[in-house]
Amino acid sequence: MSDLDDNLKKTIIPGKLAMKYHPLYKGKIEIVPKCPITKLEDFSIWYTPGVAEPCKQISNNVNSVFDYTNRGNTIAVVSDCTRVLGLGDIGPEAGLPVMEGKSLLFKFLGGVDAVPLVLRTKVPDELISTVKILEPSFGGINLEDIEKPKCFYILEKLKKELNIPVWHDDAQGTATVQVTALLNALKYTGRNIKQAKITLLGAGASSISIAQLLITTGANPKNIILVDSKGILNQDRLDLKDIDPYKWDLCLITNGENRIGDISDALVDSDVCLATSKSGPDIIKKEWIRKMSENGIVFACANPILKYGHGTLKKQEQK
Repeated sequence: MSDLDDNLKKTIIPGKLAMKYHPLYKGKIEIVPKCPITKLEDFSIWYTPGVAEPCKQISNNVNSVFDYTNRGNTIAVVSDCTRVLGLGDIGPEAGLPVMEGKSLLFKFLGGVDAVPLVLRTKVPDELISTVKILEPSFGGINLEDIEKPKCFYILEKLKKELNIPVWHDDAQGTATVQVTALLNALKYTGRNIKQAKITLLGAGASSISIAQLLITTGANPKNIILVDSKGILNQDRLDLKDIDPYKWDLCLITNGENRIGDISDALVDSDVCLATSKSGPDIIKKEWIRKMSENGIVFACANPILKYGHGTLKKQEQK
């Protein structure tokens, strides 16, 4: 299969089908009853007057809400849509298809009912207050597609102030999956995480969380290098000191060689490349991968986009 065929299969065709099926189904999730309803009288059980009894029970013992309602299996997918996929700050309406998709994954893969909630605010404390008000309806909160560094502040604040689990998918979710997979890859290639030289491309919420979890798991922070859009993070990156405390903290403890430069410099002799960088073709070049150590491990996780011009694409589609 040619590169163009592969690009069509992975990026263009799914996009065209998405534009066909999303309006056809008017989205991709819905609410359906989970209790049996065979006659109108059944509503006297599930609604009034019967519903008053579980209400009174919960009033006497608030924790019994998890026994008498679906709260324990319902989460909110909450986003201000300031960092949606590789699209950036596109607004709550434009981000809603992604949050519906996340809700679909929760239901289809885990049997968990998830409600997409896109909020028209970019103020962290307003988002926090909104989630706190909504807490009684949900058994957990999944934060999604919130730009850093405020995503870390929101996560930490909600974890302290809510009585239900709070999870930031782009940070904790991505980090958990990547580090788990990396441990297996290191074992397969005969390496140890304590000695492995690891390069992280991108320094957003995902990469920062991956770096933190790697260190917790046993990686030597001096063997970790992060690269953002301006180059390698090091102790001389004073541009980050006052504007991004999370990046700056990593500047101080990672990159023991104090390397400078770009991606090509960071990958020299690296055992691992974990890329959660911006989307686009040729972000990582083949010749840079060749600079890595033997049996280098590469996780290229950026969202795929079309590499070729529209004229080439149209010719391919006509075949």
